[in-house]
Amino acid sequence: MKKLFFAFVLFILFNSSHAQNNSSFTDSIRIKYNIPELAYAVVSSDSVLEINALGYQRINSKYKAKIDDKFRLGSVTKTITAYLAAVLVKERKIRWDTKFFDLYPELKAKSQPSTYDFTLQDFITFRASMKTWYYGNEAPTQKEIKGNDQQQRYEFIAWFLQQETVLEKQHIYWSNPSYVAAGLMLEKATGKTYETLVKDLGKNLNIDFEFGQPNLKDKNQPWGHDEDLKPEAPALNYKLNWLSSAGNIKVSLPDYCKFIQMLLQGLQGKSKLLTAEEFNYMQFGLPEFSFGWNSESKKNNDSKYSFHNGNPGTFLTKVYICSSVNKAFILFANVQSEQADNGLVLILEELEKKYGAPSFN
Repeated sequence: MKKLFFAFVLFILFNSSHAQNNSSFTDSIRIKYNIPELAYAVVSSDSVLEINALGYQRINSKYKAKIDDKFRLGSVTKTITAYLAAVLVKERKIRWDTKFFDLYPELKAKSQPSTYDFTLQDFITFRASMKTWYYGNEAPTQKEIKGNDQQQRYEFIAWFLQQETVLEKQHIYWSNPSYVAAGLMLEKATGKTYETLVKDLGKNLNIDFEFGQPNLKDKNQPWGHDEDLKPEAPALNYKLNWLSSAGNIKVSLPDYCKFIQMLLQGLQGKSKLLTAEEFNYMQFGLPEFSFGWNSESKKNNDSKYSFHNGNPGTFLTKVYICSSVNKAFILFANVQSEQADNGLVLILEELEKKYGAPSFN
């Protein structure tokens, strides 16, 4: 018994030192690569192996990072939307092959004929040949899109589907409006707003999902920063609402860890909702991008990564799942710049080495 206790104490001391070393390294990267606040975590299906928040919520301020700070996920929101869609398909509220205009027939006459056969699966897997659209696009204007939040999304996608779609034949079409359309389909299929669907999912997983800029509701939450390190002041952004299902969720790192652990458990066949085969198909079923997840295989060691990156203008988020070693790596930063992105990649590489995962890069 004494030997077992001694071994346990050594284990705790080793892992505490292990995490401390990582903290020192990551903070040095944070400072060198001009990241005001950095939060990172390493999780397995049943454990949070390491989690930390470093730096400051706003540059040149006294507001220190807190572990429960909320970050805008940007496109990492799509990992949540895709899972939500999979659950609703499993519950037979909607089908993957349901066409958009089966649910919104009144929009078909004015839409481009090339969009007539788009399905929920096409949107979730980026196989719908739709143009890109970002927060910086000037059209449509706020005056053109009216109503409450849900009505604005409806008006936006109605406008978008009317636009000319002259596109080269591609394998994947990286289009935010694809996920806007998917979100609208989930709303019509359930009679609930996208926000309500996400909140309900959060209740089931004990996760506090919210929307918009973290500092809008509470100025003592992280402020986003652009590439010039200019803080983004609290403000309502109507375009964030239009793209809610594509990139507007905010959540704390501990809560997003719960979501990723749920996926890891599902990949191991420990979910009551979806089978291991269904989880694997969501992550790796289609080339390059499946149901909310990019993927890459390493031929030299037969390992596979599923991943997603978010870059909503003033935040960076990265999540990498290596199911072959039951590990996931999550990195959040409250700045968007090429320099900060390079810093996050260095941190990922260091954590992979420390936790025995094959290098993603």
